[in-house]
Amino acid sequence: MRSSVPRPVAWGSVSSSSPSPAPSGPIADAAPLSLCAREPHVPADRLVAEMVPPPRFDAVRFSTYIPDPDQPSQAEAVRVLEGFAAGLGEPAGAGSGKRRLFGFGKAAKARKAPSGPRGVYLDGGYGVGKTHLLASLWHATEAEPGRKAFGTFVELTNLVGALGFQQTVQTLSGHRLLCIDEFELDDPGDTVLVSTLLGKLVDHGVALAATSNTLPGKLGEGRFAAADFLREIQGLSAHFRTLRIDGEDYRHRGLPEAPPPYSDDVVTKVAHATEGATLDAFPDLLEHLAKVHPSRYGALTDGIRAVCLTGVRPVPDQSTALRLVVLADRLYDREVPVLASGLPFDQLFSEEMLKGGYRKKYFRAISRLTALARDAGRLAGGE
Repeated sequence: MRSSVPRPVAWGSVSSSSPSPAPSGPIADAAPLSLCAREPHVPADRLVAEMVPPPRFDAVRFSTYIPDPDQPSQAEAVRVLEGFAAGLGEPAGAGSGKRRLFGFGKAAKARKAPSGPRGVYLDGGYGVGKTHLLASLWHATEAEPGRKAFGTFVELTNLVGALGFQQTVQTLSGHRLLCIDEFELDDPGDTVLVSTLLGKLVDHGVALAATSNTLPGKLGEGRFAAADFLREIQGLSAHFRTLRIDGEDYRHRGLPEAPPPYSDDVVTKVAHATEGATLDAFPDLLEHLAKVHPSRYGALTDGIRAVCLTGVRPVPDQSTALRLVVLADRLYDREVPVLASGLPFDQLFSEEMLKGGYRKKYFRAISRLTALARDAGRLAGGE
């Protein structure tokens, strides 16, 4: 599923200042790029068009998902999702029970939306293949790309921010399927916003599918006073049939422990020797992320073949940590290896953070950055 050809720019233009002069010496033949020098701009009218599975999941299908024989819930999820996709792909005018369930066809608008679940919700731990299955569902649904959308929860809320609520409803209401990856409710405003948005889309016959590490009825726990928004949370839960997917993180199955960090000299040398690599001091990158909206982090990584970081250290606060989580997701989506010096990635977040309300996000980031660190080993070679 990997490709050596970089994906074309898909998130908007990226402007950057001139990179810092490379240090003198034998490794200074070509100055690396810098993420800190990039200031991406993403036109709002392209956000919907770019809501497709990320490059890492271009080629995934249900047939390429290998269920763990010791985890029957994985094979059951494939079976359910294949049936779900088949129901969505029926030709216009068909009158099957499935088509009536999801409200498609010429008479859809005239029919009252059914009261039962209108989507599937994949719940499970890190690395059990939830995004693989969600992307497979998107690929398996027989509809034009313009009639099905795939994006993370953050990208969905960013879309509303860019287009406005009513325009977002109007734009997505003609879709057959909306897939939402990494479904998390981090604040009360998002709870109400997404609950209202999905309710409107369901009324228009849009089928829903989502992944998360949190059961629908538990969304928001540990982050804010969920009891104050219980009605909205319960409303979201009613839209989904939950499929529990058990298993261990596939990124660590049979693989060695995360490689230890490299020295600053090795990271710098690799950055200069690798075409399309970036080189940044980790503290500088964290400061730069605060100046770039998370909706632009995908554009921030356009055309990047490797990320080299020096001086990795624990993140100083929760806001910084959450921005780093988004960047880790975008790098993982695009299969960009990360070579670093300093502390290993499992020491990025404090013990307090790993026990708090965002712990699932932080564990996901550690898992993904560790996988990308393994990928970066080939760049260092025998160093």
